[in-house]
Amino acid sequence: MIRKPIEDEVIRKHLEHLPYDQREVFLLQHGTVRAVAVQGTHMINQMRANFNLGILETLALGHGYLAGALLAATVKGNDRVQLSIECGGPIKGLYVEAWAVGAVRGYLKQVPIPIDKPLESFDLSPFFGPGFLSVTKLLEGKKQPFTGQIMLRHGRIAKDLTEYFMISEQTATAISLSIQFDKEGRAVGAGALFLQKLPGAHDTDLEALERMLDLMPSMGKYLSEGNTAKQYVQEVFAQAEPEYLGKEQLGFSCPCDRNRYAQYLGSLPDTEKSSILAEGPFPLKISCLNCATDYSFTKDELQTILG
Repeated sequence: MIRKPIEDEVIRKHLEHLPYDQREVFLLQHGTVRAVAVQGTHMINQMRANFNLGILETLALGHGYLAGALLAATVKGNDRVQLSIECGGPIKGLYVEAWAVGAVRGYLKQVPIPIDKPLESFDLSPFFGPGFLSVTKLLEGKKQPFTGQIMLRHGRIAKDLTEYFMISEQTATAISLSIQFDKEGRAVGAGALFLQKLPGAHDTDLEALERMLDLMPSMGKYLSEGNTAKQYVQEVFAQAEPEYLGKEQLGFSCPCDRNRYAQYLGSLPDTEKSSILAEGPFPLKISCLNCATDYSFTKDELQTILG
Protein backbone atom coordinates (compact mmCIF):
# COMPACT_ATOMS: atom_id res chain seq x y z
CA MET A 1 0.00 0.00 0.00
CA ILE A 2 1.15 3.52 -0.79
CA ARG A 3 -0.05 6.28 1.51
CA LYS A 4 -1.03 9.28 -0.55
CA PRO A 5 -0.08 12.68 0.91
CA ILE A 6 -2.67 14.67 2.83
CA GLU A 7 -2.62 17.88 0.81
CA ASP A 8 -4.60 20.15 3.16
CA GLU A 9 -2.00 21.94 5.29
CA VAL A 10 -4.57 22.87 7.94
CA ILE A 11 -5.59 19.27 8.59
CA ARG A 12 -1.94 18.13 8.46
CA LYS A 13 -1.02 20.54 11.23
CA HIS A 14 -4.14 19.59 13.18
CA LEU A 15 -3.22 15.91 13.03
CA GLU A 16 0.27 16.65 14.31
CA HIS A 17 -1.27 17.78 17.59
CA LEU A 18 -3.56 14.78 18.02
CA PRO A 19 -2.61 11.52 19.78
CA TYR A 20 -1.96 8.43 17.68
CA ASP A 21 -5.00 6.35 16.80
CA GLN A 22 -5.79 3.69 19.38
CA ARG A 23 -8.40 1.12 20.31
CA GLU A 24 -8.92 1.06 24.10
CA VAL A 25 -10.68 -1.73 26.03
CA PHE A 26 -12.44 -1.47 29.39
CA LEU A 27 -14.79 -3.28 31.74
CA LEU A 28 -17.71 -1.27 33.15
CA GLN A 29 -20.38 -1.80 35.79
CA HIS A 30 -18.24 -4.07 37.98
CA GLY A 31 -17.15 -6.23 35.05
CA THR A 32 -20.60 -6.83 33.57
CA VAL A 33 -20.16 -4.76 30.39
CA ARG A 34 -17.23 -4.67 27.97
CA ALA A 35 -16.44 -1.32 26.39
CA VAL A 36 -14.26 -0.64 23.35
CA ALA A 37 -13.38 2.94 22.44
CA VAL A 38 -11.67 3.98 19.21
CA GLN A 39 -9.91 7.19 18.30
CA GLY A 40 -9.41 7.18 14.54
CA THR A 41 -8.92 10.72 13.23
CA HIS A 42 -5.59 9.91 11.53
CA MET A 43 -7.10 6.78 9.95
CA ILE A 44 -10.12 8.63 8.54
CA ASN A 45 -7.98 11.39 7.04
CA GLN A 46 -5.55 8.95 5.43
CA MET A 47 -8.50 7.00 4.04
CA ARG A 48 -9.92 10.24 2.65
CA ALA A 49 -6.60 11.20 1.03
CA ASN A 50 -6.06 7.80 -0.58
CA PHE A 51 -9.56 7.68 -2.09
CA ASN A 52 -9.84 11.46 -2.69
CA LEU A 53 -13.26 11.61 -1.02
CA GLY A 54 -15.73 14.42 -0.46
CA ILE A 55 -17.57 15.08 2.79
CA LEU A 56 -20.47 12.68 2.19
CA GLU A 57 -18.19 9.87 1.03
CA THR A 58 -15.81 10.46 3.96
CA LEU A 59 -18.72 10.26 6.39
CA ALA A 60 -20.15 7.05 4.91
CA LEU A 61 -16.90 5.13 4.49
CA GLY A 62 -15.48 6.66 7.67
CA HIS A 63 -18.37 5.22 9.68
CA GLY A 64 -17.60 1.88 8.05
CA TYR A 65 -13.93 2.09 9.04
CA LEU A 66 -14.78 3.02 12.64
CA ALA A 67 -17.29 0.17 12.80
CA GLY A 68 -14.71 -2.25 11.42
CA ALA A 69 -12.19 -1.13 14.03
CA LEU A 70 -14.74 -1.87 16.75
CA LEU A 71 -15.74 -5.24 15.28
CA ALA A 72 -12.10 -6.34 15.12
CA ALA A 73 -11.97 -6.07 18.91
CA THR A 74 -14.26 -9.13 19.03
CA VAL A 75 -11.54 -11.37 17.53
CA LYS A 76 -7.86 -11.91 18.36
CA GLY A 77 -4.46 -12.90 16.99
CA ASN A 78 -4.43 -12.99 13.19
CA ASP A 79 -8.23 -13.10 12.97
CA ARG A 80 -10.09 -10.53 10.93
CA VAL A 81 -13.63 -9.28 10.42
CA GLN A 82 -15.37 -8.20 7.22
CA LEU A 83 -18.28 -5.76 7.21
CA SER A 84 -20.29 -5.64 4.00
CA ILE A 85 -23.35 -3.59 3.09
CA GLU A 86 -25.30 -4.09 -0.13
CA CYS A 87 -28.08 -1.56 -0.61
CA GLY A 88 -30.39 0.01 -3.18
CA GLY A 89 -29.68 3.65 -2.31
CA PRO A 90 -27.14 5.98 -3.95
CA ILE A 91 -24.29 4.64 -1.78
CA LYS A 92 -24.81 1.16 -3.33
CA GLY A 93 -22.88 -0.31 -0.42
CA LEU A 94 -19.47 -0.58 1.19
CA TYR A 95 -16.93 -3.17 2.21
CA VAL A 96 -14.53 -2.94 5.18
CA GLU A 97 -12.01 -5.47 6.44
CA ALA A 98 -10.35 -5.10 9.84
CA TRP A 99 -7.73 -7.19 11.61
CA ALA A 100 -7.53 -7.84 15.35
CA VAL A 101 -4.05 -6.27 15.30
CA GLY A 102 -5.55 -2.91 14.27
CA ALA A 103 -5.30 -2.67 10.46
CA VAL A 104 -8.41 -1.42 8.62
CA ARG A 105 -9.07 -1.13 4.88
CA GLY A 106 -12.08 -1.01 2.55
CA TYR A 107 -14.00 0.93 -0.07
CA LEU A 108 -17.29 2.50 -1.10
CA LYS A 109 -19.14 0.90 -4.00
CA GLN A 110 -20.22 4.26 -5.46
CA VAL A 111 -17.87 7.26 -5.65
CA PRO A 112 -18.94 9.97 -5.84
CA ILE A 113 -22.28 9.36 -4.18
CA PRO A 114 -24.88 11.08 -6.39
CA ILE A 115 -27.02 13.71 -4.68
CA ASP A 116 -29.89 15.73 -6.15
CA LYS A 117 -29.80 18.59 -3.64
CA PRO A 118 -27.36 20.08 -1.10
CA LEU A 119 -26.93 18.12 2.14
CA GLU A 120 -29.22 19.33 4.88
CA SER A 121 -27.90 16.99 7.60
CA PHE A 122 -25.46 14.15 8.18
CA ASP A 123 -28.26 11.59 8.27
CA LEU A 124 -27.10 8.84 5.90
CA SER A 125 -30.29 6.77 5.96
CA PRO A 126 -31.68 8.23 2.68
CA PHE A 127 -28.44 7.25 0.93
CA PHE A 128 -28.52 3.60 1.99
CA GLY A 129 -32.09 2.57 1.25
CA PRO A 130 -33.16 -1.09 1.47
CA GLY A 131 -30.47 -3.72 1.63
CA PHE A 132 -28.46 -6.13 3.73
CA LEU A 133 -25.64 -5.89 6.29
CA SER A 134 -23.28 -8.83 6.69
CA VAL A 135 -20.52 -9.51 9.20
CA THR A 136 -18.00 -12.26 8.49
CA LYS A 137 -15.41 -13.47 10.97
CA LEU A 138 -12.36 -15.24 9.54
CA LEU A 139 -10.77 -17.06 12.47
CA GLU A 140 -7.30 -18.54 12.33
CA GLY A 141 -7.44 -22.33 12.40
CA LYS A 142 -11.09 -22.48 11.33
CA LYS A 143 -11.78 -23.89 7.88
CA GLN A 144 -15.03 -22.03 7.38
CA PRO A 145 -15.74 -18.37 8.15
CA PHE A 146 -18.74 -17.41 10.26
CA THR A 147 -21.17 -15.04 8.56
CA GLY A 148 -24.26 -13.36 9.93
CA GLN A 149 -26.63 -11.19 7.91
CA ILE A 150 -29.59 -8.91 8.60
CA MET A 151 -31.77 -6.60 6.54
CA LEU A 152 -31.02 -2.91 6.83
CA ARG A 153 -33.72 -1.24 8.89
CA HIS A 154 -32.22 2.07 9.90
CA GLY A 155 -29.71 3.05 7.21
CA ARG A 156 -27.33 3.98 10.01
CA ILE A 157 -24.42 1.62 10.51
CA ALA A 158 -24.34 2.01 14.29
CA LYS A 159 -28.04 1.17 14.72
CA ASP A 160 -28.03 -1.63 12.17
CA LEU A 161 -24.95 -3.21 13.77
CA THR A 162 -26.65 -3.01 17.17
CA GLU A 163 -29.55 -4.93 15.67
CA TYR A 164 -27.15 -7.39 14.02
CA PHE A 165 -25.64 -8.35 17.37
CA MET A 166 -29.08 -8.87 18.90
CA ILE A 167 -30.38 -10.97 16.01
CA SER A 168 -27.31 -12.91 14.84
CA GLU A 169 -25.33 -13.24 18.07
CA GLN A 170 -28.11 -12.78 20.66
CA THR A 171 -25.95 -10.26 22.51
CA ALA A 172 -27.18 -6.92 23.82
CA THR A 173 -24.91 -4.26 22.33
CA ALA A 174 -24.78 -0.49 21.90
CA ILE A 175 -22.65 1.27 19.28
CA SER A 176 -21.84 4.92 18.55
CA LEU A 177 -19.91 6.23 15.52
CA SER A 178 -18.85 9.88 15.38
CA ILE A 179 -16.99 12.06 12.86
CA GLN A 180 -16.65 15.79 13.51
CA PHE A 181 -16.24 18.14 10.53
CA ASP A 182 -15.19 21.76 10.74
CA LYS A 183 -16.89 24.55 8.79
CA GLU A 184 -14.70 23.83 5.74
CA GLY A 185 -15.59 20.14 5.73
CA ARG A 186 -12.36 18.84 7.26
CA ALA A 187 -12.62 15.69 9.39
CA VAL A 188 -11.09 17.07 12.59
CA GLY A 189 -12.16 14.30 14.97
CA ALA A 190 -13.31 10.69 14.65
CA GLY A 191 -14.19 8.16 17.32
CA ALA A 192 -16.39 5.20 18.09
CA LEU A 193 -17.73 3.34 21.10
CA PHE A 194 -18.89 -0.24 21.58
CA LEU A 195 -20.69 -1.48 24.70
CA GLN A 196 -21.60 -5.15 25.07
CA LYS A 197 -23.22 -7.06 27.91
CA LEU A 198 -21.10 -9.95 29.12
CA PRO A 199 -22.49 -13.44 29.92
CA GLY A 200 -24.27 -13.54 33.25
CA ALA A 201 -24.95 -9.80 33.38
CA HIS A 202 -28.43 -8.38 33.89
CA ASP A 203 -30.16 -6.34 31.19
CA THR A 204 -30.15 -3.35 33.53
CA ASP A 205 -26.33 -3.30 33.47
CA LEU A 206 -26.30 -2.30 29.80
CA GLU A 207 -29.51 -0.28 29.89
CA ALA A 208 -28.00 2.18 32.36
CA LEU A 209 -25.02 2.70 30.04
CA GLU A 210 -27.27 3.09 26.99
CA ARG A 211 -28.96 5.99 28.73
CA MET A 212 -25.54 7.58 29.22
CA LEU A 213 -24.81 6.91 25.53
CA ASP A 214 -27.88 8.91 24.49
CA LEU A 215 -26.78 11.89 26.57
CA MET A 216 -23.03 11.77 26.04
CA PRO A 217 -21.21 14.60 24.22
CA SER A 218 -20.01 14.11 20.64
CA MET A 219 -17.02 11.81 20.70
CA GLY A 220 -15.68 13.20 17.42
CA LYS A 221 -15.74 16.74 18.80
CA TYR A 222 -14.12 15.61 22.06
CA LEU A 223 -11.27 13.90 20.23
CA SER A 224 -10.83 16.86 17.87
CA GLU A 225 -9.74 18.89 20.88
CA GLY A 226 -6.71 16.67 21.49
CA ASN A 227 -8.28 14.34 24.07
CA THR A 228 -8.04 10.54 23.94
CA ALA A 229 -10.63 7.79 23.77
CA LYS A 230 -9.40 6.58 27.15
CA GLN A 231 -10.12 9.97 28.70
CA TYR A 232 -13.54 10.00 27.08
CA VAL A 233 -14.59 6.70 28.64
CA GLN A 234 -13.16 7.62 32.01
CA GLU A 235 -15.06 10.91 32.03
CA VAL A 236 -18.38 9.96 30.44
CA PHE A 237 -18.70 6.62 32.25
CA ALA A 238 -17.09 7.59 35.55
CA GLN A 239 -20.15 6.34 37.46
CA ALA A 240 -19.71 2.91 35.84
CA GLU A 241 -16.22 2.64 37.40
CA PRO A 242 -14.25 1.81 34.22
CA GLU A 243 -11.50 -0.78 34.58
CA TYR A 244 -8.83 -0.29 31.91
CA LEU A 245 -7.69 -3.51 30.20
CA GLY A 246 -5.33 -2.29 27.48
CA LYS A 247 -4.93 -0.80 24.03
CA GLU A 248 -4.07 -1.62 20.44
CA GLN A 249 -2.69 0.71 17.80
CA LEU A 250 -5.01 1.36 14.91
CA GLY A 251 -4.60 2.54 11.33
CA PHE A 252 -5.57 2.48 7.67
CA SER A 253 -3.42 -0.29 6.24
CA CYS A 254 -3.58 -2.75 3.34
CA PRO A 255 -1.25 -5.72 2.72
CA CYS A 256 -1.23 -5.19 -1.05
CA ASP A 257 2.08 -4.52 -2.80
CA ARG A 258 3.52 -4.49 -6.30
CA ASN A 259 4.92 -8.03 -6.07
CA ARG A 260 1.47 -9.46 -5.26
CA TYR A 261 -0.02 -7.88 -8.36
CA ALA A 262 2.89 -9.08 -10.46
CA GLN A 263 2.21 -12.61 -9.20
CA TYR A 264 -1.46 -12.17 -10.02
CA LEU A 265 -0.63 -11.12 -13.58
CA GLY A 266 1.70 -14.09 -13.92
CA SER A 267 -1.11 -16.46 -12.90
CA LEU A 268 -3.53 -15.30 -15.62
CA PRO A 269 -4.58 -17.74 -18.37
CA ASP A 270 -2.31 -17.75 -21.41
CA THR A 271 -5.02 -16.20 -23.60
CA GLU A 272 -5.32 -13.19 -21.29
CA LYS A 273 -1.53 -12.82 -21.11
CA SER A 274 -1.28 -12.80 -24.89
CA SER A 275 -4.09 -10.25 -25.15
CA ILE A 276 -2.39 -7.88 -22.69
CA LEU A 277 0.97 -8.14 -24.47
CA ALA A 278 -0.64 -7.54 -27.85
CA GLU A 279 -3.13 -4.83 -26.98
CA GLY A 280 -1.92 -3.18 -23.75
CA PRO A 281 -2.55 -0.54 -22.56
CA PHE A 282 1.04 0.39 -21.72
CA PRO A 283 1.84 1.03 -19.02
CA LEU A 284 -0.77 -1.25 -17.47
CA LYS A 285 -2.24 0.26 -14.29
CA ILE A 286 -3.86 -1.87 -11.59
CA SER A 287 -5.63 -0.18 -8.68
CA CYS A 288 -6.29 -1.87 -5.34
CA LEU A 289 -9.98 -1.56 -4.47
CA ASN A 290 -9.28 -1.62 -0.72
CA CYS A 291 -6.78 1.25 -0.50
CA ALA A 292 -6.81 2.99 -3.93
CA THR A 293 -3.09 2.36 -4.47
CA ASP A 294 -2.12 2.30 -8.15
CA TYR A 295 0.55 -0.07 -9.45
CA SER A 296 1.92 0.47 -12.98
CA PHE A 297 3.76 -2.03 -15.15
CA THR A 298 5.69 -1.02 -18.28
CA LYS A 299 5.63 -3.04 -21.50
CA ASP A 300 9.10 -4.42 -20.77
CA GLU A 301 8.05 -5.47 -17.28
CA LEU A 302 4.92 -7.14 -18.64
CA GLN A 303 6.94 -9.09 -21.21
CA THR A 304 9.04 -10.48 -18.35
CA ILE A 305 6.04 -11.20 -16.11
CA LEU A 306 3.73 -12.59 -18.80
CA GLY A 307 6.24 -14.07 -21.18
